[in-house]
Amino acid sequence: MKLSEHQREFTKHIGLLIEYATSMNIELTFGEATRTDDQQALYFYGYAIVIVDGIPRLKKAKKRSKTLLSNHLKRMAVDFNFFIDDKLTYTHPRLELLGVYWEELSELNRWGGFFKSFADTPHFERNI
Repeated sequence: MKLSEHQREFTKHIGLLIEYATSMNIELTFGEATRTDDQQALYFYGYAIVIVDGIPRLKKAKKRSKTLLSNHLKRMAVDFNFFIDDKLTYTHPRLELLGVYWEELSELNRWGGFFKSFADTPHFERNI
């Protein structure tokens, strides 16, 4: 299957996930859906760009990724913000139901809440 075919399937599954979340009274907003190589490198090496007196500067920051090869680079991952009862949360028990649903849509789908090395509950991807 070509990358563009995987991307289309991923997009359909994201639509289903959004509908499922809505049916569970979980509202979503997008976090990140795609990244550039440069942004991924900043996340991996633990840097951020800040503006000081109108000048962009590189600043040491918390590492936000464990890989340089994120599926966000292929438009095959999205991070969501979850709102339950109008409160932003990344730890509510209902989120695991979203993860189970997501992984049931395809054997290629992975939810970050089930990652072994660290929990990344906002993260939904198609791993090809």
